Amino acid sequence: MPFLLLVVLIVSACGNKETTNANNTSKSEAETVTYQSETGPIEVPAAPQRIVALTNGPNVLALGGNIVGIDQWTNMNPLFQEKLKGDEVVSEEDLEKIIELEPDLIIAGSHMKNLDKLNEIAPTVVYTWGKLDYLTQQIEIGKLLNKEKKAIEWVTDFKARAETAGEAIRAKIGNDATVSVIESGDKEFYVFGNNYARGTEILYQAMKLKMPEKVKELALESGVYTFSSEVLPEFAGDYIIFSKNPDGDNSFLETATWKNIPAVKNGRVIEINTKASTYSDPITLEYLLKIFEKSLLDN
Repeated sequence: MPFLLLVVLIVSACGNKETTNANNTSKSEAETVTYQSETGPIEVPAAPQRIVALTNGPNVLALGGNIVGIDQWTNMNPLFQEKLKGDEVVSEEDLEKIIELEPDLIIAGSHMKNLDKLNEIAPTVVYTWGKLDYLTQQIEIGKLLNKEKKAIEWVTDFKARAETAGEAIRAKIGNDATVSVIESGDKEFYVFGNNYARGTEILYQAMKLKMPEKVKELALESGVYTFSSEVLPEFAGDYIIFSKNPDGDNSFLETATWKNIPAVKNGRVIEINTKASTYSDPITLEYLLKIFEKSLLDN
């Protein structure tokens, strides 16, 4: 066979292979699956490449999803800032911005505006806050991103580790020892039940630690209870997880009301950063689990 003809055949074959690969890639990116959302079945990309997460961004990040648009609160969280560097901050009001991002999937809250318009831009899946527990929510995001196996593996492993840590902590501090999770606001305080982030899911659900009776009475069902500084001691457990805003007014920490609480006197206050603790995704949960293990076991 003449050399020139051989070269032509080889080049032609390579060109055909590249065309085939390009077609396969295009087909793969264009493939869709049916996701059973809370509003009904919806066609979504089998492998979404450009996600606008108006909610549940941390859950997406934990599974390695590629976010191009994010809500302002997640963007402000110190745990996620590095991962979100360069991403556009958007809300459901920023329709033109979202169009420019060319998303192939949008995740939104069921309470948000413009859901129909968002769905015209890209398939939009909505979640109602609090409808799913914190672990089931991660599995649902796994299903949505076609990464259910990875999500389930993490859930199984995390539950086992958190429960084991809980057993060790209860053995150390006593089965009847109480823990309260308290946060300071501008002019008020908050105490949390067992499903309101700030690590409450870990402490009360996974570790099975006890909350004070007054907290159980006023915050367990509602998730959070607001009170004034005068009654702060009434909500303090044997141990206090104090959610502290580093930019807030924390002058109350110098008051006699705070200093005379037994948990404070006994050095049983564990501070967590409010800005890094308001979600219940795997990244946040792993961060808080380490803090709780070290603080409660070393105390």
